[in-house]
Amino acid sequence: MIKIANKLEKIEEGIADACRRVGRDRSEITIVVVTKTVEIDSIKEALKLGYSDFGENRVQHLRQVAADVQAYAQSQGGEASFSPNIKWHMIGHLQRNKVKQVLDITSLIHSVDTLRLAEEISDAAVKADIQAGVLLQVNCSGEPQKYGVPVGAATHLAEQIATMDNLRLCGLMTMAPLTMNKDIVRACFVRARELFEEIRGERITGDDFCHLSMGMSQDYEIAVEEGATILRIGSAIFAM
Repeated sequence: MIKIANKLEKIEEGIADACRRVGRDRSEITIVVVTKTVEIDSIKEALKLGYSDFGENRVQHLRQVAADVQAYAQSQGGEASFSPNIKWHMIGHLQRNKVKQVLDITSLIHSVDTLRLAEEISDAAVKADIQAGVLLQVNCSGEPQKYGVPVGAATHLAEQIATMDNLRLCGLMTMAPLTMNKDIVRACFVRARELFEEIRGERITGDDFCHLSMGMSQDYEIAVEEGATILRIGSAIFAM
């Protein structure tokens, strides 16, 4: 468990360094701790260290881990150092037939990339009488194997989502290519930031449109430099 603390300390140092390079405040950035394939004891350690935002790629694992973490959180409610304000993020591809399974758990769905999925979430949110927070996933890298709406269609889809009942469009999400070429990674993040600013400038979204989810274990410092407000980090924390 000491390794997890050390790795998170290193990540925090990297984020702080990136913030200093571009004149940002660390408080603008949220780390979503990605718990994919991670044992519950490791997740508990992250909780003890003060992290409260967690992300999952798969619906079934999200429900299982969220239940385990909730049970643990309730057992620790009396400890002054423990924060019970846990938020779950659905960061993986979401099938329409599984929307209802995540709505009662997640605070933010990062992976909305089609009109039909947005409509399904909106309909389910209306029935559940909740406001569902979503991000529009954009394929800024242009890779055919990646999910996400094409850059050229993103603004129109954002306009459509912004009109839906019980949906809060909170920003954009993107994934950079898996490459050691930092220029390629940066170009992807720059395009996402430009698109984010374009959509916000068009005033087709509300005040909730304030998040840019980009940057993972291998490229989070570049993401911070290019304006990310949410980082999705897993292996850099938990890998042996």
